[in-house]
Amino acid sequence: MALKDLISINDLTSTEIRKIFTTAADLKANPRNYSDALAGCSVALIFEKPSLRTRVTFDLGATQMGASCVYLDHQGVRLGERESVKDMALNLERWVDVIVARTYSHETVIELAAHSSAPVINGLSEFSHPCQGLTDYFTLTEKVGPDLKGFHIAYVGDGNNTCHSLIFAAAKLGAHISVGCPKGYEPDAEVLKLARKDARKTGAKIEVVNDPFDAVEGAQAVYTDVWASMGFEAETERRREIFSPFRVTKKLMKATEKDALFMHCLPAHRGDEVDADVIDSRISIVYDQAENRLHTQKAIMFLLVEANR
Repeated sequence: MALKDLISINDLTSTEIRKIFTTAADLKANPRNYSDALAGCSVALIFEKPSLRTRVTFDLGATQMGASCVYLDHQGVRLGERESVKDMALNLERWVDVIVARTYSHETVIELAAHSSAPVINGLSEFSHPCQGLTDYFTLTEKVGPDLKGFHIAYVGDGNNTCHSLIFAAAKLGAHISVGCPKGYEPDAEVLKLARKDARKTGAKIEVVNDPFDAVEGAQAVYTDVWASMGFEAETERRREIFSPFRVTKKLMKATEKDALFMHCLPAHRGDEVDADVIDSRISIVYDQAENRLHTQKAIMFLLVEANR
């Protein structure tokens, strides 16, 4: 990749996204070929938020390629509090080869990248979740084939960071994404503006509606996420009332294209955003997505280190 960092899928070209996919597929099929790919490298994992998939897969992924990891949680390293984000970046670049940051503020990731010569990977911010979005489309290439042009994915729920990344990737790959959200919870207007600019070049279609059944009509995959993302826990009960018509049920899935897949970035709350008889059914590929976080993130680390050597 020509990029130094991975902050947002919007920063990638379609060619770079496909390179990540082909590399992830090779890493998945031939892991031993990459056992020394990052030998001698070190990876810093900075996590302000709790994590299962992101932390485990980055830690294991780096280790499986010969790198070492150091984990910095918010209890020990408070970004911008004990010392500035700039100074943290300027220190870490002297010791490590990659910085993965999972932060409350997207601006923190941007600031880390601005001051670090080592590649910075956005492990999740309130605006963007690029590793998840890339993993999701990589998983779809395994299920339906490498060309996702014209593939219709419906996202139902909160227009959050994961939704933003799915929109950006759809626009780059020429996929069709329809987003169904309650009024007032739509994706960021700037995300839609940027994505639609790319969509004009790739033939992608991006639609936002306020009815979940309109969103899933003709969809080949239905995606949802928790209704109250990290940082919005205080709104859980209020959001449960607002979002209840957007729960993914068997009835909603029947309104899709035949044999549509179900997707979720996890963690999931059965009975809230999705019913158990959907997420635990044969159409669900949520654990394939979870597994592929490992392979996709290994590809991202490998490509960024190679590009910055």
